[in-house]
Amino acid sequence: MGLKRWLVGRVTAWLNHETESQSDTPLCDFERLSVAIRPGDVLLVEGGTRVSNIIKTITHSSWTHSALYIGRLRDIEDPQLRARVKSYFSGDEDTQLLIEPLLGEGTLLNPLSKYRDCHLRICRPRGLTHQDTQQVLAAALVHLGGEYDFRQMLDLARFLLPFGILPRRWRSTLFNYHPGEQSKTVCSTMIAEAFAAVHYPVLPVVHREEDGRLKLYKRNPRLYTPSDFDYSPYFEIIKHPMFAEDDLALYRQLPWDQDGVVCNAKGDCYLPVSKTAEDKENEAKNDDLRLEQNLRRRV
Repeated sequence: MGLKRWLVGRVTAWLNHETESQSDTPLCDFERLSVAIRPGDVLLVEGGTRVSNIIKTITHSSWTHSALYIGRLRDIEDPQLRARVKSYFSGDEDTQLLIEPLLGEGTLLNPLSKYRDCHLRICRPRGLTHQDTQQVLAAALVHLGGEYDFRQMLDLARFLLPFGILPRRWRSTLFNYHPGEQSKTVCSTMIAEAFAAVHYPVLPVVHREEDGRLKLYKRNPRLYTPSDFDYSPYFEIIKHPMFAEDDLALYRQLPWDQDGVVCNAKGDCYLPVSKTAEDKENEAKNDDLRLEQNLRRRV
């Protein structure tokens, strides 16, 4: 067991290593987002760790992590739940809090400010009642202190690979029951299960009966990934870009580069070669020649 724990620890540390910094590429106005976010909202995060890059490749989405916003301590109405939160977070009672399962750390509470320099998006469940919001928070807070389900993450990766790459015996065990591991979870699974507790849909399986009526089935929560909350038609997408779109004609004031530099990605930029007057004249002549040839073909 000691060797297994050491090996998992080393792999976890390698996966959690930051491979790129996003602090100098702000894609979100965090101050506006922190004012707009409400308890029950799902926060999507674009991470820059090795495991984040793996998730991006597997899911074909930039969203690599999801967390559930529970609000400030006073936003939790149930006294027992409030006491449970206090037992796991000893900071300022006015701190905006998220509950999230993290690789190598388990399910814990973190301040919203942890993601100040990240690319973020709010997914808000449309029409979710206040009472059901409290139940969703309660269903998520039950997982506090639980372990991160490293095995499920590996299973999900195997499941999402194109069929036929891996032998059947190596395929996912996501549909199997694992006694003693029900307290373990990953970010999207925990959140999907919390919404399922009040029968709120994320991406349900829809089946049409013979009489034409539709029936919804709960989707296996172990199959959810962060991008599913972005794709769900039942969640409102709220963006707070660094440059507010509601400012009049702001696009005219954006700090565009004035030298004409074009970039494929950060650090991969070039200055296009300017065309000379002779090049432009030759292009015009070629255009005229092609036009004349087309006219002759029609005649």
